Amino acid sequence: MLRLFQLELPLFRRAPPPAEEHRHIQLGSRIVDYKLLRSRRRTLGMTIDQRGLRVGAPPRTSLREVEHFLHHNAEWVLKKLDEWHGHGKSRHLAIREGALVPVLGEECVVRVEQGANRVRWVGHTLILQARPDADLRQLARRALRSRALEVFTERTAHYAAKLHRPMPRLALSNAQTRWGSCSEKTGIRLSWRLIHSPLWLIDYVVVHELAHLVEMNHSKRFWAVVERLYPEYRAARDELKRLAATCPQI
Repeated sequence: MLRLFQLELPLFRRAPPPAEEHRHIQLGSRIVDYKLLRSRRRTLGMTIDQRGLRVGAPPRTSLREVEHFLHHNAEWVLKKLDEWHGHGKSRHLAIREGALVPVLGEECVVRVEQGANRVRWVGHTLILQARPDADLRQLARRALRSRALEVFTERTAHYAAKLHRPMPRLALSNAQTRWGSCSEKTGIRLSWRLIHSPLWLIDYVVVHELAHLVEMNHSKRFWAVVERLYPEYRAARDELKRLAATCPQI
């Protein structure tokens, strides 16, 4: 009986969750982030909710078929995404146990523990080790600003090297709609709130500000520098305009 039980046991194991891929696609003038989940379903399908666009696909569906499906339904996708974005209204996020906070375009879950008002990241989890009277919002902002400075520094150094320029001074701002600024004297300032955005949008803002070190204007020469470093800048620029209206408020 023992041998038989050992042979049958795997039949009752829970199936692993479907694989999930984070991708993006250009629909019209917009670049849209989506999550692709491959499972045992037989047809392509999609849902749009507070988490964004999620596409379900059979295991052997090619990426070309998925993209054709999205292009075919582009008008509906963009309309529903705008509806979920609240028609331009900002999202006020309450920081509490289990809250979901977008970081680099992906959802991170907040965990609250007893502690001495410290913060740490474990994968996609933000852990707030808080005293009973702690301001969880301020703790979360501290963690996000720290992550922002780390990511922005790495991306600025990366593109400064491509521009054959030394790493400029970099500081964070608290701006809600002005993503970046540049000064020959003080260097570059980037809004820490950009940390909510996918990396490809952060890269555009970094490139935009670095280009001002070459051309302190918005002339054709300036945009030529931007395009050399970031050819898809037009789509990113359009997406940032929408992000300004929907960026989470913490």
